Amino acid sequence: MKDSIKVSIVLPVTAKRLFEAWLDSKEHSKFSGGKAKINPHPGEEYSAVDGYISGKTLQLQPYGRIVQSWRTTDFKPTDKDSILEVLLEKVDKGTRMTILHTEIPNGKGKEYEEGWIKYYFEPMKKYFTNDNL
Repeated sequence: MKDSIKVSIVLPVTAKRLFEAWLDSKEHSKFSGGKAKINPHPGEEYSAVDGYISGKTLQLQPYGRIVQSWRTTDFKPTDKDSILEVLLEKVDKGTRMTILHTEIPNGKGKEYEEGWIKYYFEPMKKYFTNDNL
């Protein structure tokens, strides 16, 4: 049985701003605190957090949804990639970003849920708080 998680945060920026920042190597590096290398097109590979995370961009629905295969260096070679969906929804105070992360190796869900909050949501909140809607 694979693990699945869902975590959300509201950030004080537009969905367009978040979508573009997620897919931009320089900005992704800045808000995540580790080097990212992203080719923002379906079928293209990416890496983030100094190579700890890697995968392929599978689908892009501008300003609403990003789907990527996702794995870390902690995955066993026999583990299949997990699936990451980044959903962006306009709300009163900006944009709700929801991470749907499925097909995670069994027993790793809680660890990755905490990681999304600590290594992405918390730094993103600081990074985008000084941004403009």
